[in-house]
Amino acid sequence: MPNVVVLGSANLDFTVAVDRLPTVGETVLGREFYQSFGGKGANQAVAASRAGAQVVLLTMLGTDEYGRRIEQHLTALGLPREGLQRHPTKPTGVALILVDAGGRNLIAVAPGSNQMLSLEDVRRSSPLIARGAVLLAQLEVPLAAVQEAFSIAKAQGLLTILNPAPASPLPSALLKLVDVLTPNEGEASTLSGMSDPDEAARVLIEQGARTVIVTLGERGALLRDATTARLFPACPVQAIDSTAAGDAFNGALACSLAEGRSLEGAIVFANAAGALATTKRGAQESIPMRAEIDRLCRESPVAP
Repeated sequence: MPNVVVLGSANLDFTVAVDRLPTVGETVLGREFYQSFGGKGANQAVAASRAGAQVVLLTMLGTDEYGRRIEQHLTALGLPREGLQRHPTKPTGVALILVDAGGRNLIAVAPGSNQMLSLEDVRRSSPLIARGAVLLAQLEVPLAAVQEAFSIAKAQGLLTILNPAPASPLPSALLKLVDVLTPNEGEASTLSGMSDPDEAARVLIEQGARTVIVTLGERGALLRDATTARLFPACPVQAIDSTAAGDAFNGALACSLAEGRSLEGAIVFANAAGALATTKRGAQESIPMRAEIDRLCRESPVAP
């Protein structure tokens, strides 16, 4: 039985490592090119699985070679085929990524079949959702599908986590279904109109979210509820590529909460997962295993 259900995208990523990110209209010569498996939904499903959860991913692939490769990859990692749907005409999503020497990135996504996940597809998956303890979703699939999944999840008593990436306006009806909202600093600012992370989190709570965790990269994560705020420092590591660090955080957070850990303990665990993901290149290739996360939690000077 799954204890984490992830609704979201699955892509094939094409990444070029560069010394520095280009400006508008500029061409820079890259150092390495590599292909990897990505998409925020698939990344977070893999992250939750590697952190120790039983996971089902609800996603829409194409019937093309990329879709077949992704399905083979995910099932080889232990994710079940149920939930991996296929669209008959749309191609599988792809992402184009530039990563500089400092680990910063620029990403463009052609969503393809991910944008074809419909309300009917989600409703057909309601028995899978009902079997979970936590539902985690992002915004690389249609917003209506996310809201429908959250409505089903809340009716079945699941804890809901929304990673609002990429940032887009969120209807209050959806925010009221969110137990934990996990924007990064830029997404929090875009969604709230506030540049300060704590003020941004306050606005998002006023709009309906129960709890907000703003991820702050090397500064850690800010937890805000209706009455209090707390900063959780990041685990110190040598970062080389920030791709999928946020996905590692969210997947580990979902796993930890599904296990019954407190929100504070889950953030410490998730911070360690996100930090470890920055120490390797690629998306899913960089996502750490449970033993690595536990070890960093024990060794980190910021662990409680």
